[in-house]
Amino acid sequence: HAQLVESGGGLVQAGGSLRLSCAASGTIERINNMGWYRQAPGKLRDLVATMDSGGRINYADSVKGRFTISRDDAKNTVSMQMNSLKPEDTAVYACYAEVLYEGRWRDYWGQGTQVTVSS
Repeated sequence: HAQLVESGGGLVQAGGSLRLSCAASGTIERINNMGWYRQAPGKLRDLVATMDSGGRINYADSVKGRFTISRDDAKNTVSMQMNSLKPEDTAVYACYAEVLYEGRWRDYWGQGTQVTVSS
């Protein structure tokens, strides 16, 4: 199986920047989609940004132009640069990867990292 370990996150003032990184390890044959979701208190988990193995990117409308996702397939890592952060970006951000393992595509999640944006 795969494990996802996130780094980054923290507390920042509105207008500031943060960078999140996630590394996948374990038994990985291939990774298709890889990216980030977030969950604010009292809300459902929402997509933030994902990138598939072909380089196609999907951003939530609320982060377009502010967040940039990138991935390194040689290292099985995905990162996200978050600029012009707003208080409404405050949430737990979780790394996600769709991993081929023993011939089946499986979804894996990181433990989550807190991002807090103060006004």
